[in-house]
Amino acid sequence: MDRITRRGLLAGAGATAFLTAACGNGVGSNGSAQIDARVDATKNYLFSRYPGTSDLAARASGVLYMPLITEAGLIWGGSYGRGALQIQGATVDYYSATKASIGLQVGAQQYAHALFFMTPEALSDFRRSQGWAASADLRYATPEEGGSIGKATTEIDPVIALVFGQQGLIAGASLAGVKYTRIIP
Repeated sequence: MDRITRRGLLAGAGATAFLTAACGNGVGSNGSAQIDARVDATKNYLFSRYPGTSDLAARASGVLYMPLITEAGLIWGGSYGRGALQIQGATVDYYSATKASIGLQVGAQQYAHALFFMTPEALSDFRRSQGWAASADLRYATPEEGGSIGKATTEIDPVIALVFGQQGLIAGASLAGVKYTRIIP
């Protein structure tokens, strides 16, 4: 991959947009009712499948639930999804997550994730930002860890991301960045 042509860039972007729209993640649909229903189903799945996560959510200052993220890539990749920020179990804002990536990658997948804001400061920083990008202050955990994340972990990590419910296959190595933006559904 010595040189990226404009035609290759446009083809990759078009394929990513098509796959994202075709996967039924709600791109272009309106209404908070759909997001709320998906968030409720995601919470029920998460708490029933990984019981330790309900305790984690109870100790968190807030939780951003992203019930359906659709990701696709062929060298260029991207993902999109929408979710809700809940504080003490009540929805206070809606957010979108957009990710762009480049690298050796091929495939498509869907998954859910939740961001547990373990300190009031982390939650406040997230809510005040114009668009919050995942960075080094984010700890990723597997669902198996989510069932047993202890007190020491939550005191050290201000934000814990739990990715679960993966379906599909995407393979390769890439550089990516995720941006969370407040939306009005």
